[in-house]
Amino acid sequence: MSGASGWLGGGVGRRRCSAGALLGLFLALCPWVSGGARERTAVTVFAASSTTEVLQELAAAFEKKTGTSVRLSFAASSVLARQIEAGAPAEVFVSADLEWMDYLAHKGLIRAGSRRDLAGNRLVLVTPRGHALHAVLAPGFDLPGAFTGRLAVGDPEHVPAGRYARQALEHFGWWAALLPRLAQAENVRAALRLVEVGEAGAGIVYATDAAASTEVVVAGTFPPSSHAPIVYPAALCGEAGPSAAAFLDFLSSKEAAGAWRAAGFEPVG
Repeated sequence: MSGASGWLGGGVGRRRCSAGALLGLFLALCPWVSGGARERTAVTVFAASSTTEVLQELAAAFEKKTGTSVRLSFAASSVLARQIEAGAPAEVFVSADLEWMDYLAHKGLIRAGSRRDLAGNRLVLVTPRGHALHAVLAPGFDLPGAFTGRLAVGDPEHVPAGRYARQALEHFGWWAALLPRLAQAENVRAALRLVEVGEAGAGIVYATDAAASTEVVVAGTFPPSSHAPIVYPAALCGEAGPSAAAFLDFLSSKEAAGAWRAAGFEPVG
């Protein structure tokens, strides 16, 4: 095909098609092209791994309600933000902290006015089931001496859960002693998995992660004053269509609030 028109069909019935007809056919066959010129058939969502279960539930409810499917991609907020920066076709981004959302906003990759905070969370210490530990997460407690083996955390340099963990450990003066024993994971669910399979004697994850696992027990909850507030912001990315905006509205609706609470998340604001 070349120029402003081309040929479709062969043999009997061959006819010349106009450029407009060809464009219409192309868009019908390829609904993912042309940016916002045509609404996509599914919403693409990049979300922090700690939101896996609740977003799967809410995506299913949204599809049932609207007929629009939702494609979910879960990973560390840092990984997803870098992918969006590199041009990945995300329409909605749900981060586990404010910093990675701010990162994209400063680069102009988040649609102005679409950002909102969806939920909060708590930071907990977990141990493998069958190796229960009662930890007093307060000054004077010897956390490094309270368990053996490694401490699983998200990578503190990049993963929000890891950054919160480092803040909490530094707050109580435990960071230096535990640093050589850290098992640093690519996201909070990977850190949880290390504890579940016994590769780490303890781990620091979100309360919602612990609630989603049958293989760990909560040894203690870090006081909110020991780390920055845990907030999950969400926003539309630059190429988001109307269905993506509708899904983001649904995530922050009263209808969705029950699912967030049932999963163990906390209200914000």
